[in-house]
Amino acid sequence: MKINALVAHDANAPLASAPITLRSVQHQDVKIEVLYCGVCHSDLHMARNEWAVSRYPLVPGHEIVGKVVEVGAGVTRFSTGQIVGVGVMVDSCRECNFCQAQEEQYCEQDFTATYNGIDRYTGQSTWGGYAQNVIVDQDFVISVPDNLPLAGVAPLLCAGVTVWSPLRHFTVKAGDRVGVVGLGGLGHMAVKLASAMGAEVTLFTTSPQKGADAYRLGAKQVVVSTDSEQMAACHASQDIIIDCVAAAHDLDPYLAALKTNGRLVLVGIPETSHPSPQITPMVFRRLSISGSSIGSIKETQEMLDFCGQHSITSDIELLPGEEIENAFRRMLKGDVKYRFVIDMHATHW
Repeated sequence: MKINALVAHDANAPLASAPITLRSVQHQDVKIEVLYCGVCHSDLHMARNEWAVSRYPLVPGHEIVGKVVEVGAGVTRFSTGQIVGVGVMVDSCRECNFCQAQEEQYCEQDFTATYNGIDRYTGQSTWGGYAQNVIVDQDFVISVPDNLPLAGVAPLLCAGVTVWSPLRHFTVKAGDRVGVVGLGGLGHMAVKLASAMGAEVTLFTTSPQKGADAYRLGAKQVVVSTDSEQMAACHASQDIIIDCVAAAHDLDPYLAALKTNGRLVLVGIPETSHPSPQITPMVFRRLSISGSSIGSIKETQEMLDFCGQHSITSDIELLPGEEIENAFRRMLKGDVKYRFVIDMHATHW
């Protein structure tokens, strides 16, 4: 089946509308008309082959919200007309310990990425959500609460669950003191979600002008991380810190801000390594540094259900598909609050 998509043909060419061929609907498949697709920074990395793993032609997009238009004969969880979401993965081995434990994001054979992965049916590259349609196995499709504005739901499928997963895994609860480093696509969702959990949220930022927005999103305190006096005043104050910054930076000031037994969780992936942390304070105050990757299908559904209960969506700017290259340029300058989302019905193919 031929559909239209925004396609990267090589690392140096802008994305352009072009036809692609979707595989046929299989027994467990759900065919989705894409309504909205969030623009993740990893889409830009992949389109430009900045991680040296891109295969062309490539269709980015893994923050997908759409409507079910066809289901395979074996589909039991979804029906036509239903509003659903698709995130970063569309398959996994289903057999390893992690898959059996419903933690597919850590699949020992690697999960199948929503785009630039290898489709197990065709052996060809998977196509992402910068397109009119996607076809996905029902086990990797998420139900979307019917009370949320759909455009703002799209970034939850990646940015939202990426910060939700460590908050849940490390059992953040009401009254905990949660630090968030960076107020971008991930950071603004971390502030919203942790605040809705009842935590007392502190935003650490290098940009004082982001303070007012942080308070609007639910933060109780804003600390300018380049101000040594403000950082010193936060010494040993945080139970957990979620570090959302995807650039190399000194981790020691954030370790100093943790209480004894505190944990620094890294969800941003820098192009070059962070400076090594000082080990002495980690030993004497039993501090931990952890990483966390996206979230499982189960966690994604739990996160969306939580967002439905608390009326949480991402702060977005809508744009038609033909504006994607301008969106990429603005992302590089940090000129977005806080996520671009492509409106497929406004896109001229």
